[in-house]
Amino acid sequence: MKRPDFMGEAMIEARAAAERGEVPVGAVVVVDGLIVARAGNRTRELADPTAHAEILAIRQACAKAGSERIGSADLYVTLEPCAMCAAAISFARVRRLYFGADDPKGGAVVNGARFFASPTCHHAPDVYPGIGEREAASILRDFFRDRRREG
Repeated sequence: MKRPDFMGEAMIEARAAAERGEVPVGAVVVVDGLIVARAGNRTRELADPTAHAEILAIRQACAKAGSERIGSADLYVTLEPCAMCAAAISFARVRRLYFGADDPKGGAVVNGARFFASPTCHHAPDVYPGIGEREAASILRDFFRDRRREG
């Protein structure tokens, strides 16, 4: 039996976000080997600076679980989470975080603030960076290249 490609599913969400004119970041939440939530960035569409893919997917998963904590969940996201998303991941008690491309400017996991290493962080997930990194970075690079050409 073929193993599910959860990062591939997050890439689908990232591409859909790009089609909507959003920064192409996608996320899926997995519990017991099943996707329970999925989202892409919707900050422009919703006029909401907190509508990052991770936040939206975590909200869906928590609603399904009926709890603000999803400790048995794994999160797959195409880009290293920012500080806001890292905090949400911690507060939701996400078990494992898998992400694609590093974000040297805005990331807060292996770059920048390194939120999970902070002494004030109450919960740190297991972190697996670089999953599908090349494809995730390519989606972002192509999106911004095309935006520069249009602008």
